Amino acid sequence: MRFNNKNIQENIQQTFLETLDITFIESDDPMSLEATMPVTRQVSQPMGILHGGATISLAESLAGAGSNNICANDERCFGMQISASHISSAKVGDTVRAKGTVQHKGRSTHVWNVDVFSESTGQLISSIRITNAVVKQVVYFGKEK
Repeated sequence: MRFNNKNIQENIQQTFLETLDITFIESDDPMSLEATMPVTRQVSQPMGILHGGATISLAESLAGAGSNNICANDERCFGMQISASHISSAKVGDTVRAKGTVQHKGRSTHVWNVDVFSESTGQLISSIRITNAVVKQVVYFGKEK
């Protein structure tokens, strides 16, 4: 299934992802996905470098969007485990690019590997592994009074 940038950008309005200014990149490959995020003062440490938590949020957002794109219509995916190794840093003014690929697409879990790179230097910033739980979408109906 094609990952449509316009649809996901509409879905993230007024969410944490919009706050981080994450932009998804369209892809014809459902098993991989890319997104960018500017390194602003709001997502930096006091020393002016990208905060590790913002990097992890970018990776989890990418893997979540990717998993929800490849799950069945009656399923939803939610993050259940993250492991991150921060290798280098990016400074305020830079943009980072996350490249995620599915390592495992099972019935109850998806495992993604997401590498985050500096667009200005090309250096690997972080390598992050995300496990998403795949659950059946449940429709709740309120009790009748």
